[in-house]
Amino acid sequence: MKVFDRPVSDRMRIIFCALVSAFIIYPRIIDLPWELPRFTTRSESVEHILFFIYRYLFFGLLTWMLLSFNIRRPPARTFGKRLLGTFLITACAYIIYVLVSLAISKHVDCFTGLLLFQFVVACLICTFTGHVFALYSAQRAHEREIEKLKTENLQSRCEALAGQINPHFFFNSLNGLSALVRNDRKKQTLKYIHALSEVFRYILRSDRKGLVQLSEELKFLDSFRYLQEIRYSDKLYFNISVPEAKQNRLIPVLSLLPPVENIVKHNTVDSEHPMKVSIFLNERDELVISNPVHEKIDPPDQNGIGLKNLSDRFELLLNRTVRIERRDGCFKVYLPLA
Repeated sequence: MKVFDRPVSDRMRIIFCALVSAFIIYPRIIDLPWELPRFTTRSESVEHILFFIYRYLFFGLLTWMLLSFNIRRPPARTFGKRLLGTFLITACAYIIYVLVSLAISKHVDCFTGLLLFQFVVACLICTFTGHVFALYSAQRAHEREIEKLKTENLQSRCEALAGQINPHFFFNSLNGLSALVRNDRKKQTLKYIHALSEVFRYILRSDRKGLVQLSEELKFLDSFRYLQEIRYSDKLYFNISVPEAKQNRLIPVLSLLPPVENIVKHNTVDSEHPMKVSIFLNERDELVISNPVHEKIDPPDQNGIGLKNLSDRFELLLNRTVRIERRDGCFKVYLPLA
């Protein structure tokens, strides 16, 4: 049982019942100072006070029972059924009250309109409280279901977007490995295979991840950049400058792969146009991936996943936007961190 997403403790219910009981017998409370002087003996005054306490405790117990009955009822129960069940409990309680009062010769007010009104008030207050609680519980359950569906939908979309990276990267990696094998460069081939296995291990595990620490992405990039440096015969350089204290910040998994692949896809990388990629944090704690622009004579098709995929995943996981800037012959991608 919850109200405003906090558990309804026994202490809270006791306080509620105490207040409601005081409200119900309020006329008796204000009449008590005027009734006591009418008694001639001390024993009669004590007896009257004890009966007053009994009446207060009786309504407190009744309110506890009615409140527990209504709170524990299924939220789908209609107001009419809830009211009927509460009325039957109240009627039984009234009969018990009358029988006890008759047994102790305190039957003066048993059949008065005031006593009947007090039982009706207890019945209605607890019924409405339980009904409001049920409506709120049903609304919260509906909202939680919607949030769950939204989360599952976002997770599915994110996994689909991340999954598109795998085949795109796979064929490029095989091309680099084929070149090493053809040139019979055994030592570099073994190191390339080791780096490639690290990269694929990270990519395969990415399906089970959403956000990762920046240090994990940089470690992945360390293996990936070796593959690229071999592929482009040391004409591609990386300058990574990220303070270690900032590497515990969070970022969507595989965030560094699309910008780096985008660099080699859209730029000429050769001895005349060496490519130096700089990765650093700016004053806004954004991870900046910067490179000079050496446009290819024949631009590649623009139908890849690229930065659009990256931007979509940041929107899904961080609700933040990836900024892209091209100015003064330099292309920069700004990745916000969590």
